[in-house]
Amino acid sequence: MSAAASIAIERSRLASLHFLNLFRLVLAGLFVVAGEELGLGSEMPAVFRAVAYGYVASALVLGFREVSGYLGESRTIALQAVIDVVALSLMMWASGGYGSGLPVLMMVMLAGVGLVAEGRMVLFFAALATIAVLIENAWRLAVGDQPVDFLKVGIFCTGFFGIALIARLLASRAQANASLAAERGEALAKQQAVNERIIRDMQDGVIVADAKGRVLQSNPQAAVLLGMDASSASGSLEGLQLTDIDPVFDELMCGRHPDGRLLRIGPGGRLMRCRVVYGEQQGAEGGGFLIYLTDFEDIQRGLQQTKLAALGRLTASMAHEIRNPLSAVTQAAELLRDEKRGEMQGRLVRIINDNAHRIERMIRDVLALGRREQALPEALPLAQFAAEVIEARVFSDPAERDLYAVEIEPSLSFAIDRAHLHQILDNLLANARRYCSGKSAAIRLHAMALAGERVALHVRDDGPGLDEATRLHLFEPFFTTHAKGTGLGLYIARELAEANDATLELAANGPGADFVLEGRQKP
Repeated sequence: MSAAASIAIERSRLASLHFLNLFRLVLAGLFVVAGEELGLGSEMPAVFRAVAYGYVASALVLGFREVSGYLGESRTIALQAVIDVVALSLMMWASGGYGSGLPVLMMVMLAGVGLVAEGRMVLFFAALATIAVLIENAWRLAVGDQPVDFLKVGIFCTGFFGIALIARLLASRAQANASLAAERGEALAKQQAVNERIIRDMQDGVIVADAKGRVLQSNPQAAVLLGMDASSASGSLEGLQLTDIDPVFDELMCGRHPDGRLLRIGPGGRLMRCRVVYGEQQGAEGGGFLIYLTDFEDIQRGLQQTKLAALGRLTASMAHEIRNPLSAVTQAAELLRDEKRGEMQGRLVRIINDNAHRIERMIRDVLALGRREQALPEALPLAQFAAEVIEARVFSDPAERDLYAVEIEPSLSFAIDRAHLHQILDNLLANARRYCSGKSAAIRLHAMALAGERVALHVRDDGPGLDEATRLHLFEPFFTTHAKGTGLGLYIARELAEANDATLELAANGPGADFVLEGRQKP
């Protein structure tokens, strides 16, 4: 048992003992003041008065805490219980026996003692009361003054033990509950201290405000992020009005941006993601909300460093990829200068043109990657847009029109930047054309509406499909299975899709390759 539980049990026990002493004192005073009017002490008034005054004196003396401190609490309780039994037995003897009703008061006193006594002492007091009542009735039987009904006496004595046991069981249950409550309270206090420490040391700012926008609680980091002075940071923001800190809080409290917003907020003007979480009583009087402030200045610096590192790796890879076609161009140019045969000259010129175009495509793809942050999504009619991209591809060779089968409902739209969608579709169709069988409807485009106003566009071919090793590296930059490919097409297509809050994935392996572009229908 923890120290807190022991203290809680001891306090509960002392409170019960205090009320028991108060009841004993009131009862003793009642015996002194109105005992004879109640018909008590009818046989021996002098004995009754003497015992009543002695009972008052014992209740006064033993009720002082100094006496408990001197004798010990357990000894004081035992002494009081013995005095209760003896005094009430003597009063019963002086008042005509068990018919006076005093055995009922003995039950009450035993119940009270059972709440404060420890261990099996309560059974000792019940046995003592039983012996006292039996002795008193045996004396009456021996003297022969009046007949004794030992059945009623036995019922009273049985009641002594029953009341004592019940009181003790109730006291044990109360102590167990008090111990459990104290232990849980201690655990809750520790957990609260841990939570407060976590909130205090969080890198994010946390503000608790009421329905009127007044700060109820905050952690020190919130004041630091908002750029408040040192005194506010150390003492947090309690009591301030959010709109006094920055008028932008008024718009945040309206709840129009539940997912948070990037704002420069507070006197410090730091860029932060501000997210508002309302309580269960949103809108009701007394309802409040939480504001989480995440510092995006450091995040942006980290992202910038990551982008620079990725750009460095991309540049190194690009330099390696460009070196091969550039070497072929240089070598072909040198051979072309010395070559006299026309057929060989034409072949060398083709080598130069092919590799120059390969370099040009690589540079164009990298430039497209740089434009991913400039996405301007709009709701494009998917069927019409796909038809336009296909028409542009078959313009120079109309016979290839039969390769494409479009199954898209005219009502479906896709929220994406127009140039980005054109480049994504053109890349997917180019790959499908490269690996399809060349039969009619070898390349199928179909779309379906998804839950949450989303749409999925499938570009499927009837080619040989992709093995597991190729699927693992399919969207990596400069990975290609085509001799003349740059390896940037699918990588750029996925990057452009993500720039428009969309995804580009390869569906489960089947006959041919099935690329799925999924996104929103409306911006």
